[in-house]
Amino acid sequence: MSASPKILSSEDLPPSEAKWVTLKKLNWSDPEGKHRVWEYAARKTRGSSGIDAVAVLAILRSESNAFPTSTVIIEQFRPPVGKFVVELPAGLIDVDETAEQAAIRELEEETGYKAQKVLQSTPVLVADPGMTNANMKLVTVDVPFPNELQTFDQKLDTGEFIVKRVVEIRKLVEEFKEYEKKGYVVDAKLAHFAAGYEMAQRLANNRV
Repeated sequence: MSASPKILSSEDLPPSEAKWVTLKKLNWSDPEGKHRVWEYAARKTRGSSGIDAVAVLAILRSESNAFPTSTVIIEQFRPPVGKFVVELPAGLIDVDETAEQAAIRELEEETGYKAQKVLQSTPVLVADPGMTNANMKLVTVDVPFPNELQTFDQKLDTGEFIVKRVVEIRKLVEEFKEYEKKGYVVDAKLAHFAAGYEMAQRLANNRV
């Protein structure tokens, strides 16, 4: 019988014991020439590409219009926030791997869906530049089906506990409201996409 994840304890971690991240002190000069100090967190896993991670927006569509255009999102417990988080499939980029290759790999591992092609790959993005130099790319991929939507087995690593869900793109914002009622948190990248999509639809229909 599976148990609900929970935080057991929290304590300070000496930088020398940290496997994935480290803290750094940055000395810099502001626009007035004044010397300042900044503390920030940095990943230890960044490879030769200079990009840490990738998030994947999968466009699931039917070539016969058998189901509405959808995407696949994931739910997983994130210990740093102590809650379940609703996210796009994502992961770190392996050594000698491009962001686009990582996107296709991570999508298949976390959801079972295999992308046919890359539709779009953003420039390098940052999410919290006041606290960390961590960066990423958002890669949009095409996952077409001849007719009805199909589902496939995930290929999760040991220690990964991920639930996948297929949601109509136009209903994402509604789904987020239901997640909030359950105490879940929505990842900013996914929320920004859904909000932008909804606003674009409103603007297209002259409904500001």
